[in-house]
Amino acid sequence: MSLTAGVVAVQGDVSEHAAAIESAAAAHGESVEVVEIRESGIVPECDLLAIPGGESTTISRLLAREGIDEEVKSHVAEGKPLLATCAGLIVSSSDANDDRVETLDLLDVSVQRNAFGRQKDSFEAELDVDGLDEPFHAVFIRAPVIDEVGDAEVLATWDGRPVAVRDGPVLSTSFHPELTGDSRIHDLAFFE
Repeated sequence: MSLTAGVVAVQGDVSEHAAAIESAAAAHGESVEVVEIRESGIVPECDLLAIPGGESTTISRLLAREGIDEEVKSHVAEGKPLLATCAGLIVSSSDANDDRVETLDLLDVSVQRNAFGRQKDSFEAELDVDGLDEPFHAVFIRAPVIDEVGDAEVLATWDGRPVAVRDGPVLSTSFHPELTGDSRIHDLAFFE
């Protein structure tokens, strides 16, 4: 039986997330079909979901307009896994510290958008991530900072700040794991 993986495809690295999901599934002997989500009605058919980066105000507005937001909330309420990266972290948080972002309130964290700086301030770092045996090469691009953590579990920090968290079936990162060719974060989110 094949799993169905949905990638919210309103912005961001959709094909890169799809490739990482396929790689992680293959490592577990799982068959997976990746579908792009741009409208309501698809999320309920998905076994796992990813919300990529992009521009958080745009993503949140489109999710609400298309009715995808409530479907994502139901997906998580059913205990199905969600990986939310960069802007996906902002949209999934309980507090984006920005009234323009309609958060999904799926992660008990407060975030600051672009807190690591602008595009020119992008950087890469080796991170120790709980659940991974070896450091993960993380790519930070206009990355948000998690400034307050409630019930979420911190999986990795950079410079003393949380950059990867898990809250129930939701795993979220400030960085872009899909840009590395290393599918271990996707593996941790969906198959561990």
